[in-house]
Amino acid sequence: MPEAARIVLPRAPDGLVPPVPADAGRLRGLLAESMALGVPRDYARRHRLRRVREPQRLAFAGLDIQARPIWLVPRAARAWLALRRAAAGDLIELHAVSAFRSVEYQLGLIRRKLERGLGIDEILRVSAAPGYSEHHSGRALDLTTPGFAPLEEEFERSAAFAWLMRHAGAFEFRLSYPCGNPHAIAYEPWHWCWHPAPRA
Repeated sequence: MPEAARIVLPRAPDGLVPPVPADAGRLRGLLAESMALGVPRDYARRHRLRRVREPQRLAFAGLDIQARPIWLVPRAARAWLALRRAAAGDLIELHAVSAFRSVEYQLGLIRRKLERGLGIDEILRVSAAPGYSEHHSGRALDLTTPGFAPLEEEFERSAAFAWLMRHAGAFEFRLSYPCGNPHAIAYEPWHWCWHPAPRA
């Protein structure tokens, strides 16, 4: 993917530093907390998911729709910026809703949904359990486009989604959770993850 290799990553604003991965002890504690909230012990087997490690290095790739920093592993950051540039060349406007999320952030997300009265089974149909979200990898993005509500299935009716279905693969991005996916996670037309080809 030569286009991405030529991308120069933007400089993070002064004072903004990338997240630091949780150490082994902290990670064990976070996963124990998630089980205390009701995440089943056999969650990984039931959903055919593997534990996702937080990366040691993250690069700044701009701001999301809420003006929060987009953190991705460096090669994924370049691929995202190349993808977005190519889409713009075809008059398609892509914006990030969410990128890297830590295990700790994911735990807080589950906790907030429980506090709103949602059941854990309902939550886990739309949000991966802490430790199993592709967002932990620094390779996943939730995307949107003007005129469509973020994180809603209506995104699949957008010209942006149609463009991604045709062109995202050229930038090594894949739709992670199509209809009927084997992970029993709800259809997410907005969620795309970078899967690089092995280096020669």
